[in-house]
Amino acid sequence: MSTNRHLPVRGGRTDDRVIHVVSYTDFLCPYCRRFRTVLKRLRQAFGERLAYTLRHFPIERIHPGATFASRLVEAAGRQGLFWEMHDRLFDNEPPFSEQQMLDMAREIGADMERLARDLADPETLADVDADIAEGRQMGVSGTPTIFVDGVRYDGAWDFYSLADAFAQPVSERIRRSAHAFANLPASGGLALLIASALALICANTPLAGFYHAFIGSRFGIGPPDTPLSLTIGDWCSQGLLALFFLLVGLEIRREMTAGALSDFKAVLLPVIAAVGGGIVPALVYLLFNRGDTAAGWAVPTATDIAFVLGILALLGDRVPPALRVFIAAFAVMDDIVSVLTLAIFYPHNFEAMWLVGAGAAMLAMYALNRGRVYASWPYLLIAIAVWFCLHAAGVHAALAGIVLAGFIPTRPAPDAAPLLAQAANALEALEIAQSDRQASEEDRDTVLDWAGRNLSAASERLLSPADRVERAVAPWSTYFALPLFAFSATGVSLNADLAAPGALSIIVGVILGLVIGKPLGIGLFSFAAIKTGVARGPKGVGIRTFIGAICLCGIGDTVALLLADQAFPEGADGAIAKIAVLIGSILAAALGAAIIAASPGKAFGVEETRA
Repeated sequence: MSTNRHLPVRGGRTDDRVIHVVSYTDFLCPYCRRFRTVLKRLRQAFGERLAYTLRHFPIERIHPGATFASRLVEAAGRQGLFWEMHDRLFDNEPPFSEQQMLDMAREIGADMERLARDLADPETLADVDADIAEGRQMGVSGTPTIFVDGVRYDGAWDFYSLADAFAQPVSERIRRSAHAFANLPASGGLALLIASALALICANTPLAGFYHAFIGSRFGIGPPDTPLSLTIGDWCSQGLLALFFLLVGLEIRREMTAGALSDFKAVLLPVIAAVGGGIVPALVYLLFNRGDTAAGWAVPTATDIAFVLGILALLGDRVPPALRVFIAAFAVMDDIVSVLTLAIFYPHNFEAMWLVGAGAAMLAMYALNRGRVYASWPYLLIAIAVWFCLHAAGVHAALAGIVLAGFIPTRPAPDAAPLLAQAANALEALEIAQSDRQASEEDRDTVLDWAGRNLSAASERLLSPADRVERAVAPWSTYFALPLFAFSATGVSLNADLAAPGALSIIVGVILGLVIGKPLGIGLFSFAAIKTGVARGPKGVGIRTFIGAICLCGIGDTVALLLADQAFPEGADGAIAKIAVLIGSILAAALGAAIIAASPGKAFGVEETRA
């Protein structure tokens, strides 16, 4: 990319707050042309407050000649005619040849000899390619793609929708701020960290009484002492956490069908790593704990993937993509181990008869799935029944989320051609109705309603019920359910009686289990599987970087805290185990990040792990 490149901007010459709009554009794209007419109205409405910058994103395979058009605009820009060439191209209807575009440049007064030299200059093409590369890094895949004040705009392109986005009323500012926060790589981990910190503050200040009264207050459906009369803390761990397990289950299905778990040898490595990551930290814990405190052996076995992936994202290019895929796949397997641990080893007041009801509800889900029932609500209603039966049986009810994920249907990939024809037909009818001056308002409303229903139907088919549920649940799980659970679970007093019998052994066992046992188990089992040829390692991943990543897997927060509650339902041992989880997680995060930061970045060739 040319370091002296001039990036023309339209507008922005005002002392008032400037609205910066960037559009990735293909000059031969019909949708860019339509967006341009809306943009002209917006420029009239906002005047010099609107600063508009164009980035090139020609899609040559769809619009032959688009790359030449972008180069021509860049070459004209060297003569100060960037916007003149831009306007002339948009004012004429394609298709047009290169010669016709050159004739347009002559009409705006360009020096044709200089233009020819600039067109042939490799730097001109490099500028266009730089825009394309930058766009792809920003997630641009089609045109126009619009960014408002640095935040991608994915709303409607009509004048009033864009005007609201530009004007930024309070609601729009909140929405955009939330969207920007959600796009941060570590936003999920940050939300958990904030919730955990607030809980610790509340539990260790004069607010402790109010905090514990809130977490322990009962909220139920029906009379007291019934299965649905639970404390706020129980609702968080058994109710809200079902959303998290639902996403875990959907991730497992996706990875097994088309992701990192679809290849047998590739799937074996995270499976073996998860087994090692469960066995070794449990053994490390049991080395220091006998008797009553031995019940906490499962606490250091669970990894909090939100924190791990957030730290890996912050470390950037030092973490190769193959390692991220391995860690994500490992997290799926690790969650399976945690789910099985909860179900098998920590049932309370077990009532086997209720499992019959849960089994019957699962059979009903299976029948719906086999009957190709694609509406989501029947599955959700039956999932509530599964949740109730599991809770009444004494099994952790949040596992109902895994059950729902296993049965909610996916659909075969849609045939794009009929859907495109349906959408194009609806849009064409809508355009004709809007431009027909003789059409009555009632006729326009009828066409608008018909077009809206067809467009909704076409877009609905693009997503399966599983996809729709995942999209709807993911933000609630990440920014509501998990943080609220963390808030309810991590509020432990740091003034716990560390001199109590067994307290020191619990702390040592949990910390060493997370910081040493977890990465040791993952590493030993993984290297053994790779060296024996049983599994295939992630390509291009250096040993030091791999070790740093598995050290990060010693971060245990959400599920580890839940396991602490299940292992020590009464007494102070649960609080002590949670303190140890927090300390061990901090140490694991610092150790893993330091090892990766000290690794040789992208130069992994010598240390590549091989099957």
